[in-house]
Amino acid sequence: MSRLQPARGTSDLLPDAMAAQRQVVTTAREASARYGFQEMATPIFEFAEVFSRPLGDSSDVVTKETYNFTDRGGETFTLRPENTAGVVRAMISNGLTQSLPLKFFYAGPMFRYERPQKGRMRQFHQIGIEFLGPRDGLADAEIIACGARVLSDLGVLDKCKLHLNSLGDTDSRQAYRSALVAFLERHAGDLSEDSQARLKTNPLRILDSKNAGDRDILVDAPRLDAHLNAESAAHFKAVTTALDAAGINWEFDPLLVRGLDYYCHTAFEFITDALGAQGTVLGGGRYDGLSEMLGGPPVAGVGWAAGIERLAMLAGDAPVDMPRVAVMSAEEDADSTAFLLAEALRTAGIAVDLPTGGNIGKRMKKADRAGIRYAVILGGAELASGTVQLRDLGEGAQEEMAQADLVARLLQNLGNEDAS
Repeated sequence: MSRLQPARGTSDLLPDAMAAQRQVVTTAREASARYGFQEMATPIFEFAEVFSRPLGDSSDVVTKETYNFTDRGGETFTLRPENTAGVVRAMISNGLTQSLPLKFFYAGPMFRYERPQKGRMRQFHQIGIEFLGPRDGLADAEIIACGARVLSDLGVLDKCKLHLNSLGDTDSRQAYRSALVAFLERHAGDLSEDSQARLKTNPLRILDSKNAGDRDILVDAPRLDAHLNAESAAHFKAVTTALDAAGINWEFDPLLVRGLDYYCHTAFEFITDALGAQGTVLGGGRYDGLSEMLGGPPVAGVGWAAGIERLAMLAGDAPVDMPRVAVMSAEEDADSTAFLLAEALRTAGIAVDLPTGGNIGKRMKKADRAGIRYAVILGGAELASGTVQLRDLGEGAQEEMAQADLVARLLQNLGNEDAS
């Protein structure tokens, strides 16, 4: 029989990886809470139209990357490839449009069928925030500032550059789309196959092409910022003025786009080259048309998402929580009392390991290698006298003390270590 392996594009999160991801999520949760974002969660699968309707049946995500399935009732569902649509669906489904503005934080797994690569698996994990209701540029600046704070609190902001662009409103974007298509049609024969297809369906996505030939052509393409009307220019100015005031450095990137119709105005990405090839670690934008696409009322929105795996790689290893106390019985008659002592310590909030079986000397050596500081040893003599041996595995010192005093002593010792 061949060795069982996880499905391609998935991975087991063992304690070291789990600790690194938990550090990202906890840091992001605490940082976003300072901006008023409240945590929520949506199901990991939705009716297929929640994603196909806003993303478009011709988009790469829907045609190539979604995991779809039909259940026994004949309903078609999609494992969520992203969470913005699910959050907006939840707003509509739960009647929350009467409670605007809304600020949501989320964290969880997403699913896309694509070639697995470093930091990007078929089951991957994201954190994100969505700010529903406000239409002003200050809201855009606030969510960008929140993203910068998350990166700063993780210690990785200095490894990232903020790229910023304006997609303008519908009128500005339509004017630009016409100019862009006219330009690209003159070079259609030299475009990559993907860009030739996008020229008919979603020409703005060509701006995001990684093909070298496409990039050379785009050097002379018309610029979106030259087609912004007064309202769109004012919105972008409000965003950049606020970011400048907050000391958040940014770089104008005219080729940064969100190709879907519901995106407008601000688009941004925090980009790093610290993981090898340049890549986005956190990105988002404004999506004022999404609610209506999902059948809800017109509700403005702006948000971002970030890959937890990539952020964990940038932030580096995180400590794995391990007990610092082990309770050991030196003989079988003391097992029950050792178990009760361990439970008493846990009730007091102390993490405890309870190694059983084998030579007690070997158990203490193994505990020391695992980073455990204190061993509580209980044998026949201690059982008879109501005492324990408390051994400091780091210092090698050992003392006998009453079982009744053990909780207070360990709380004091561990507290002193944490304070130092």
